[in-house]
Amino acid sequence: MVLKKKKEIWVDAFSLDCQQLEKLQGFSKAEEQNLASLLLHCAQLSNGIQQIQCIKQITPLVKTMDQSSTCDHMLKACLEILGEIYFSLDVKNPLKKVLASSLNGFPERFMTLAVQSFVCCLREELKTTDVYLYRKVLDNLASCMEDFSLGMMNISNTRFSVPFLQKSLLDLQEENRSNNGNRIVQTRLMHDLLMAIKVSMMLVQKLQENIQGSLWKNHESFVWQSMCNLLKTSTDFLTDDTLLQTVQTTSGLAFILFTKAMYEPVEELPSLISDLLCGSRKLAGMPAWFVNNCGALRTEQLSDSVLLFLCHGALAMLDWKSGSMGENGEKLLLDIASVLLSLSSELKESSMATSLSRILAIWTNSAIAALISDSPNLKLKLNGNSEVVGKLLEYVYTHWEHPLDAVRHQSKLIFRNLLRIHQTIITGSDEKSDPFFARLTKRLLSLEWHVKGKYTSLACLVECLGTENILQLDRSIPVQILNVMNDQSLAPYASDLLETMFTNHKVQFTSSSQKSTWIDQWHDIWVSPLLLILCEGNHDQTTYIIDYYLPKLLRCSPDSLSYMIRILQASADANLGSWSTRGALGALMACLRTARAHGHLELSNIMSSGLVSTESIKQGLVHQHNQVCIDALGLLCETHRSTEIVSVEEMQLILFFITYNLNNQSPSVRQQICSLLRKLFCRIRESSQVLYKLEQNKAKQELFEDSPKRNPLGILQKYRDFMSSLCDRLFEALFPGSSHPTRFSALSILGSVAEIFSLPKGQEQVFRLDQEISSARVQTLIQCFASTFEEVKVLAFELLMKLRDVQYCFFQDSESLDLLFRAAMDLSTSTKPYDCVTASYLLNFLVYHKGLQHISLGKWIKHNPQMKEDSSVVLERNLFIKLLLVNVEEEIFQAKKSLLQAAASFPMYGRVHCINRALQQLPLNNLMFVSEWKQIVSRLILMSYELSAVVSPVVQSSSPEGLIPMDIDSETADRLQMILSEIQPQDTNDYFLQAKMLKEHCKIQSEKLADHKPMENICTEMKGKESHICDVTAQMVLVCCWRSMKEVSLLLGTLCKLLPTQASTEPSDGLITVEQVKNIGDYFKHHLMQSRHRGAFELAYAGFVQLTETLSRCNSESLHKMPEQWLSCVLEEIKACDPSSTLCATRRSAGIPFYIQALLASEPKKGKTDLLKMTIKELMSLAAPLSEPPSVHALNILRALFRDARLGENIMPYVADGIQAAILGFMSPVWAVRNSSTLLFSALITRIFGVKRGKDENSKKNRMTGAEFFSRFPSLYPFLLKQLEVVANTLNSEDEELKIHPSLFLLLLILGKLYPSPMDGTYSALSMAPFVPYIIRCGHSPVYRSREMSGRALVPFVMINEVPHTVLSLLKGLPDSTSLCIRQNNIHGTLLQVFHLLQSYLDSKQLGNSDFVQGLSDIIACIGSKLWLAKRPNPCLVTRAAFLDVLVMLLTLISGMQFVEFWEEMNRVISESELMTGVPYLTAVPGLVQYLQSITKLVISVLSVTSTADIQSSSSPTAMKIAKPSLSIVHLLHHEFHEVRLLALEAVLLWLKKVNAKQVAKEGGVPCLLVDLEGILLSMALKEKNLECFYKVLEILYNMDLRNVLPKTECSIKMNPNEFLTWSLDIMDNSNRYGLPCIFKYFYLKYLKCLSDTLAMWKCVILLLQNEDLVVRDAAAEVLQVAQAEKKSRFTFRVMNAPLALDLAFGTLCEQLQQWGQTCAGIPVLLEWLLGDSDPRGGLEPSAPEEDDCLFDKGEANFWAEKLTSARLLGKHLLLLAQATHLALPDGEELDRLCRRAQDQAQLIARLLTALPPSPEFLKTAEFTKLAIQNEQTSLCLKVLHVLQCDGKSKGGNVKK
Repeated sequence: MVLKKKKEIWVDAFSLDCQQLEKLQGFSKAEEQNLASLLLHCAQLSNGIQQIQCIKQITPLVKTMDQSSTCDHMLKACLEILGEIYFSLDVKNPLKKVLASSLNGFPERFMTLAVQSFVCCLREELKTTDVYLYRKVLDNLASCMEDFSLGMMNISNTRFSVPFLQKSLLDLQEENRSNNGNRIVQTRLMHDLLMAIKVSMMLVQKLQENIQGSLWKNHESFVWQSMCNLLKTSTDFLTDDTLLQTVQTTSGLAFILFTKAMYEPVEELPSLISDLLCGSRKLAGMPAWFVNNCGALRTEQLSDSVLLFLCHGALAMLDWKSGSMGENGEKLLLDIASVLLSLSSELKESSMATSLSRILAIWTNSAIAALISDSPNLKLKLNGNSEVVGKLLEYVYTHWEHPLDAVRHQSKLIFRNLLRIHQTIITGSDEKSDPFFARLTKRLLSLEWHVKGKYTSLACLVECLGTENILQLDRSIPVQILNVMNDQSLAPYASDLLETMFTNHKVQFTSSSQKSTWIDQWHDIWVSPLLLILCEGNHDQTTYIIDYYLPKLLRCSPDSLSYMIRILQASADANLGSWSTRGALGALMACLRTARAHGHLELSNIMSSGLVSTESIKQGLVHQHNQVCIDALGLLCETHRSTEIVSVEEMQLILFFITYNLNNQSPSVRQQICSLLRKLFCRIRESSQVLYKLEQNKAKQELFEDSPKRNPLGILQKYRDFMSSLCDRLFEALFPGSSHPTRFSALSILGSVAEIFSLPKGQEQVFRLDQEISSARVQTLIQCFASTFEEVKVLAFELLMKLRDVQYCFFQDSESLDLLFRAAMDLSTSTKPYDCVTASYLLNFLVYHKGLQHISLGKWIKHNPQMKEDSSVVLERNLFIKLLLVNVEEEIFQAKKSLLQAAASFPMYGRVHCINRALQQLPLNNLMFVSEWKQIVSRLILMSYELSAVVSPVVQSSSPEGLIPMDIDSETADRLQMILSEIQPQDTNDYFLQAKMLKEHCKIQSEKLADHKPMENICTEMKGKESHICDVTAQMVLVCCWRSMKEVSLLLGTLCKLLPTQASTEPSDGLITVEQVKNIGDYFKHHLMQSRHRGAFELAYAGFVQLTETLSRCNSESLHKMPEQWLSCVLEEIKACDPSSTLCATRRSAGIPFYIQALLASEPKKGKTDLLKMTIKELMSLAAPLSEPPSVHALNILRALFRDARLGENIMPYVADGIQAAILGFMSPVWAVRNSSTLLFSALITRIFGVKRGKDENSKKNRMTGAEFFSRFPSLYPFLLKQLEVVANTLNSEDEELKIHPSLFLLLLILGKLYPSPMDGTYSALSMAPFVPYIIRCGHSPVYRSREMSGRALVPFVMINEVPHTVLSLLKGLPDSTSLCIRQNNIHGTLLQVFHLLQSYLDSKQLGNSDFVQGLSDIIACIGSKLWLAKRPNPCLVTRAAFLDVLVMLLTLISGMQFVEFWEEMNRVISESELMTGVPYLTAVPGLVQYLQSITKLVISVLSVTSTADIQSSSSPTAMKIAKPSLSIVHLLHHEFHEVRLLALEAVLLWLKKVNAKQVAKEGGVPCLLVDLEGILLSMALKEKNLECFYKVLEILYNMDLRNVLPKTECSIKMNPNEFLTWSLDIMDNSNRYGLPCIFKYFYLKYLKCLSDTLAMWKCVILLLQNEDLVVRDAAAEVLQVAQAEKKSRFTFRVMNAPLALDLAFGTLCEQLQQWGQTCAGIPVLLEWLLGDSDPRGGLEPSAPEEDDCLFDKGEANFWAEKLTSARLLGKHLLLLAQATHLALPDGEELDRLCRRAQDQAQLIARLLTALPPSPEFLKTAEFTKLAIQNEQTSLCLKVLHVLQCDGKSKGGNVKK
């Protein structure tokens, strides 16, 4: 049962004027109802809904009327009024349609009268002359033609409709021209013009149906002349590029429609359109009317856009069904396809590209319709093998990964329609055996799965051929698709394909066999792989499968859920999962959650039936794997019915979850927790409303499910108890020192509770959060403002605002208010930037408190006499802003005297920040006392300018970061004086005169000012507010200045938003004037053009964007055009290259790109983007490397524009030009130009190929096929080819070692981003072949990196079937050992190209190809003749290494028993290598390490192959030769080079994981390589010096069986297991010193589990459970899992997260103390832990000056560990232990000692807390938090001691009180 709120419908009512009312009153009769009285009554109603009911009574009433003369007069008058009402109503008003419907039902006898009345009304409408009122008339005309027979009769009887339309079209066009530049007005006019064209088309279509043919075709008739005028107008609009694209598109439709209506004979119309499209100029035979009205289309060269619109018009307006247009129509269809395909390489603007793709999709639909005619010629031209279809397929392949969604979608439709076209053509033949489908399927399957277009295309093929036919080619397709779902960008495509396949497969199965036989097969194919991945897959993969795939699978086959539960439940106990895998339990939770959320199961049913137990859900709620916890929580919270009752078990489990999952470090997990609990709260709210209704109406309880068994009031009480308990736990989580995740989670959930349970008053509510609020809890929320994380401040503030009505009741203490206010004002002038944020939240909180103005502000005004004159201002919130404003004005005055003193004592930015935040909280467009606010706004603007004038000299200096007044030598001091004098502001600022010592109130005489001798300490000191000496550094001054500029910019940006309010009201009512806005714009321009500090101009940009967006929405033409004027001015300034210009040529042009970005971003994206086009054109011309400064600025600005995401696809047409500018600029002799060109090139690569997400250089995610790249950027094809030719010719010269072309790197980089595709067809004019010889020659470059890149760049230009031939030709080009001229660079480049080509072939999965097998034989034969390059005769180690890499690649392509001689050669290469004979080099040799790594990889490859079971077990001589490698893994592990050892260790780890995962048998195979390695690895663990190797050794030992490792310790490292454990713990204690990563700390815990039951070891576990690193905590939790497994209880947690493990650790320790009988010795130790060993005074002493003024130090960030959490858990278990019976108590003296220590510590803490300043939680946050934590620890300790003492006393012990 779902409660749905009724949506309120509001209808605007109409009203009549006095004259109309009088007329109706004259005809109305009181004694009976007639039409006049009905209308009169209707007009008097104010509710539109009631008027609709009245109007519906008109037709029944009129049908009862007779035709008397009295009735005629009355009816005529009423009809006139009805007509006036109809035409006055808005087109979207429902009254209009109801009135039309009623009038449609008028009796026939009154229809003539009605038509006459409405014609009069329509004529009056058509007399409208105001252009801006045309839209209303057009809407009325359109309404008359839409399902309104009376309206259509009016138009047919009115000759003025067509002339009005013609006039409106011309008037609107002229008005649009006259408003050029005013985009808002032009946009409105464009939409009106579009409507006029649409109405004209509707009218022509309706007139064709209603007017006789003779009148229509008569050239002298009025209708014909009107049609000629409309045709001419549509032609003009079609060719007018200044109009919006939608207007031109619609004009194209209108042109074809009008021509079709007028042209005779109709059969010749297709030929006419074909001639237009193909550019035929012949006018012979053309009708004179057509030549006169459309001559421009015949005599001029049509633009690409006009051709596109004409094609669209022809496809949409002509009848293509059944080939009704004959052969001419078929020709036109093919001509349109040809034109559209030619346009695809020309039209690159996003809007045009989208239109083209949509029109191509329309063309395919038209082709399907035309094929119904069964024309043999058309079938021949459109079958799958035809040229047209081939080109269309190529269009699909190059656009199926287009950045525009619309283009990708249309590409899919085109592909589907092409398949339907071929299906239609081959109707009757077998689709399975069709060559076209077979070839297409094979090519699609050969594509890699990262290609998104593969999924949609395969889905279309499945619809055609069926799933089974696809699976017959490759049964592993479902698994392959599931494996790619670890990438979120691919997961939606993959899941859609899978859904298509399994749905189609199910249909195939059900239509061909019995369910009992097919369902198991279906499960094996589609469900079993899913369950396997859910259990063992990685986090991302399983998450995306659950989100995208599982719901679709269950929707297709809900019955499969029982199969999933049965399979997973059977293995859940054995496979619980871990921190890295979900296991069967996690998979079960995911399936159950998804099923319940989609309505496939009831949780109560499966729990009562025993399918899933409460313990299983509980285990899932505290699983180590975050997503398992979330799925278990989702199972409880998500349900298909929003009113389903929440059971007691669910509520208990939720509380259990909250206890152990608030402190989650993952932001995404926290968001999911909050979202799911929000759903639960909504469910409680909705179900409680149902329960209230049931209680109120018990007679209807049988309608509610299980209502006889339920007690509504009892359930509601349980809801209240649950919510109250939940809120208690959440507020308890906001304790001092709680971590950021805990606070975020608790506050977010409390915020949801406050929001969801805030029903309107008078409505019964099950729970209200304000009932749980107390004074202490309000104080707790306020203290959250002191958090160093702003999102915590935001959540706390929002929650307090939701509780605004109740929280002030607990916050009335005037002293507390005063302290908070003073703390906020102090923080607003703190030198630490983050303190002003806290101040702003405190002030925004206090501003809502009514008592504050009388308490705190009153006191503040007493101490500020200058404010008395303003104290009479109304008690509105502007008083706060005034107070801050007066303060900041005074501080600016002081800063003008000494900026240094301001930076040290009262940096102004804090006050301005508070003002800005306060303004953002106010409804600025709906304020009382506007005149008061207007004064404040003016003062704020003036204050901003003054503050900027004081601080701008610093941020505008040439080196704002370089002002370091701490230098002590005289030379540096002199240089410093020069810098300071350069940036000296207008005032006499001491800081800018000399770096010296200053003391407050200390006069420095003028003669000392001139003395430039160095002082003892140049660092200036000031006596601050708190009477302590503070160092003032350059950083403090700079931060003060740039943050002040930042806040000023944001404040001015906020004030600019007030402009629309001012513009729409009287000038006197506005808060800001036009002149002020212009001045603000000039300020931003000056600041952005001259600032040098990035922080200053970046934030100025943010404020300037607010200004430009405001101007773009402004109706004032002068303001509207300001951005365009500013843009022209700055471009002219850049172009002028004036030596006196203040533009910054360094720092990437500083603020100039930001300035231009802001101006362009304000331009509407859906318009013509004229500003962007003009700017890009200017910048491209400036970017040519002719003059230095303009080129640098142009390149930097272009970089910023290409990086700006807001410009979107509008910037893409200029990418090719940008690439050319960057490459040409890279060849400039000027360094600045080259540097800017490099930055531009980098931005363009990101824009083209996307943001790089991974570290894999070879990943194809950020790449595209060559065909796609050059189809999107065709102009780059000749450019790159020409540049590559120039580079290759440079390298071919004799002295190539000396010539390195500068653009080589960029060319290879961009070409290396391409990759080959089997879909690259033969219809493209851009062949890849010309690039190949040049890229091969680039491999001879003397630069190593260039050779490497040429290897990668060659791959996409060699077709996959050409790889063996190309590799062979490259190998043959390598020199023999006897060659006279051996160039090592050439050899190296060739080998790299061979390597990458072979790798690409390996990736293409075509190894079974017979051609490749033959090619491989030839390659191996050729490479055998070049083996000297891998041996000592080749002196170059780099080329030897490259050759060895090729050999390793070849080993992966062949099996062990193939090419026996080759294997023998490999063994010879290894035996003759330096690995075998030792490294003879005494000094470092280039390439030595690289060579050793390559030869090691070769050895490992040989070992991997020779260890396989078939070779090891074979008795053939060949196998025996292969099975005896020259080197063993042990030899590699002992090698002197750590690079060799590291590779060997990585191989061992890989083999070990394979053994562990697959449980390979111990005989033969990989395990034979791992025999007796334990001792060697233990020895390495002790002796290894290289950290990477050391970590890898530990990881290997962790993955080994402990039973095999421990016995080897004594013989291998001369340690017994206990000594080994001690060594392990010592390493762990010193892990930070050794730099041991967290991932390996948990290695030692494996030994801890077996050997340690001591308190010291437990303390180690507890410390690790509180470690900051998640992996360490999860590994430490494994100790508790083992301890839990040893328990004999019915239910134990066998996998758990760290918070639960910490709780269980204390509990287990206390239990073990009891079991061992060691409570006497154990309890004092545990009490010592609880009390802590730190001195409360530690860290509270005054800090050193340099530490105290560390600007950005927020103190220790707390992301996980919570001291109070562990203290509370320990206290809880100690209390339980102390209360246990038969407990052996500790010695009384020991308890006394602990008691005295605790009491002393409590007293000390109390004194220290008292000594802190007022509001210490804000002013001394760190110290206050530390003392609060220690205070609670001490209290817990005293509580336990009290219980122990009382217990001892009751037992007759000697414990003293």
